[in-house]
Amino acid sequence: MSKSAAVSNDRTGRKYSPITTPAIEFRDVSIAFDDRVLLDRINFIVPSGGMKIIVGPSNCGKTTIIKLAIGLLKPDSGQIFLEGQEITSLTEDELLVLRSKVGVVMQSDALFSMSVAENIAYRLPQQGWSDEEIEPEIRRVLHVVGLDQAYDLMPEELSGGMSRRTAVARALAGSPKFMFYDSPCSGLDPIISRRMTREVIRQRDIDCVSSLYVTQNLDEVRYLCSHLYEKSTNGRPILRREDSGFCMTNTRVMMISDGHIIFDGQDETFWNSLDEKIQRFLT
Repeated sequence: MSKSAAVSNDRTGRKYSPITTPAIEFRDVSIAFDDRVLLDRINFIVPSGGMKIIVGPSNCGKTTIIKLAIGLLKPDSGQIFLEGQEITSLTEDELLVLRSKVGVVMQSDALFSMSVAENIAYRLPQQGWSDEEIEPEIRRVLHVVGLDQAYDLMPEELSGGMSRRTAVARALAGSPKFMFYDSPCSGLDPIISRRMTREVIRQRDIDCVSSLYVTQNLDEVRYLCSHLYEKSTNGRPILRREDSGFCMTNTRVMMISDGHIIFDGQDETFWNSLDEKIQRFLT
C-alpha cells in the first residue's frame, strides 16, 4: 500500500483526507525583516488531525511560521487560515477568541510569576472551566510531563528542564484543537523527552489534534513519523510502531531553506532524498 495515498486509519477509525477543509493553511505567505526575505510565498496545508513537522537550518523561518499561525506576526503578503477562517485580518480581540483553541509551546518558557498550578490554569476560567474541572485538569497535565510534585512551586524554584515541562503542561491544559510546538523537548533528558513525544502522538492519533511541530532533533522526527496510538478493544490507547501492514498518512515532514519549502512529504522520501540541501542537513 502506498504511503502517499490518503487512507483510513483502519485501527482507530479516523480518516486523513486532503479533500476536507484543512485545519491549517498558508497561501503564498511572505514576510521580510529589514532587507532579508525570511519566507517567500510559501504554501502548505495540515489536514484535520494531521501533523506537519517543520525542520531546516537555524534562522530559516521555522519559529516565524509558528508566530504567523497564531497571529503574533502578520505576513507582508498572503493568507493564513485555521479551519477555513482567515486569521491575517482579524482584530486582536478576535485573535484572542481564536487562541482559546490553540496550545503553544514557544522557545522561551515565559512562565508567569505565579505557581506552577496557576500557570497551567490561567486561561481555563476564560474558556468556561469550573473550579471543580480545573483541579483535575492541572493534575492530569502535570502527570503527563512528569511534574506531579511541582504543583505549588514557583518559577524560580524550577530547574531549566522543569520550567520547560511546565510550559508544555500549560499548553496542553484544556485539550486544545490545535497545538503549535517550537522545540518542545529542547534541554530535556531523553526519558522525559520520549514521554512528552508520546503525548504529542497520543493527541494526534486519539484526540485528532492538528499540529505544527518545529524541531532540529532528527530522532524526534523519526519517532513521530514511525509510531502511532490506536484504541484497543477496551478503549485504552496502545502505542504501536508503524509496520508493513499499516500506513501512517497523518504526519509529514516539511523543510525550509532560503525562504522556500524545499520538501513537503512523507518521511521515507525525506530520508532518501538526493537534494544537496537535505543531505547536508541530515548529515
